[in-house]
Amino acid sequence: MKARIYITLKNGVLDPQGKAVHHALGALGFEEAEDVRQGKYIELELADGTPESRIEEMCTKLLANTVIENFRIETD
Repeated sequence: MKARIYITLKNGVLDPQGKAVHHALGALGFEEAEDVRQGKYIELELADGTPESRIEEMCTKLLANTVIENFRIETD
């Protein structure tokens, strides 16, 4: 079983990496990029039948800083 976890900063949290990428895109002539937010992507190989509650527990205890980050889980 594969789990994909997308971690993004919550709205209102400053994103200096996103700002740096936005600035660099503008410097390269990509002015159509109005804003950039950078996040993390984590892929886990898990035992078949692992409940989503266990994956959420992994996220809240280690993978995401839930004070400033949101996460979304996709499994197949």
